[in-house]
Amino acid sequence: MRTVSPPDTWVYALRLPHDPRAARVARMTVRSVLASHGRTEVFDAVELLTSEMVTNTYLHTNGPSSLRLTALADGRLRVGVWDSHPRIPAPFGHPPHDHVPLAPPDADSGRGLRLVQEYADCWGGVSLRDGVLDRRAGKLLWFETGK
Repeated sequence: MRTVSPPDTWVYALRLPHDPRAARVARMTVRSVLASHGRTEVFDAVELLTSEMVTNTYLHTNGPSSLRLTALADGRLRVGVWDSHPRIPAPFGHPPHDHVPLAPPDADSGRGLRLVQEYADCWGGVSLRDGVLDRRAGKLLWFETGK
């Protein structure tokens, strides 16, 4: 059996160590991949949101993470970030999605996932199980941007 994919679809995956430089590596990867596919119109939003999500994996977990960029056939771009912690933060919970409250103006953090709400077309998350002894296998958070 032969599988045919539309020529404008592609997938890139990157494993990231638990390292404060992981967000920078993710930003550089996103920028390079999008440029190589002529998707420069979404550079800023995708780079920002990816950086925020990868930063959260570093701040809130103790293990590695993975980044996956997928160009969908309809022109949308999906970015997924996996990490080892099972908790799904707002706004990635079950519909209707929780809304992240505005961070106080003098806060040092707390704006990243709010940016996902503001700039992504849609987003979601799923807690994963590895099936062996029913241990937690982390979560996958994702967002999509339009054409």
